[in-house]
Amino acid sequence: MSAADDGADRSLGQLVATATTELSALVHDEIALAKAELREDAKRLGIGGGAIAAAGVLALFSLPVLSFAAAYGIHNLGLGLAWSFLITGGAFLVLAALLGLLAVRKFKKISKPEKSLASAKETAAVLGTVKPHPRPLKDASQTGASVTRSSV
Repeated sequence: MSAADDGADRSLGQLVATATTELSALVHDEIALAKAELREDAKRLGIGGGAIAAAGVLALFSLPVLSFAAAYGIHNLGLGLAWSFLITGGAFLVLAALLGLLAVRKFKKISKPEKSLASAKETAAVLGTVKPHPRPLKDASQTGASVTRSSV
């Protein structure tokens, strides 16, 4: 039995109720798909944000202490104190740049929810082609009823 034959035995109210239920289920499924895609992107965003936070904490708190320790350690090897501090500072900048690049790579992997957008466009295209059921025009004079509209 086809779907068209199945609808012939049901009343208009049942058909409207079925259509409403199916449309509601479709919307809920589309929302669930969008949530799933956004959850993946949120995870990537969290990892990228954590990498930026780690780079900031590393640069802010450990840089002065480790810089002095490394610079004096290099100075004890026989290099001048100024060169020792420059080498140490450069090493920390390179480390911060690497963490920043890691964060940028994670951020670039974030994409818009393409499956949800495609599904929503497909649904809109299908619903756009639906035509209402033709109804015969009735004259107000034939039915004997007139409509009074309020201005409120």
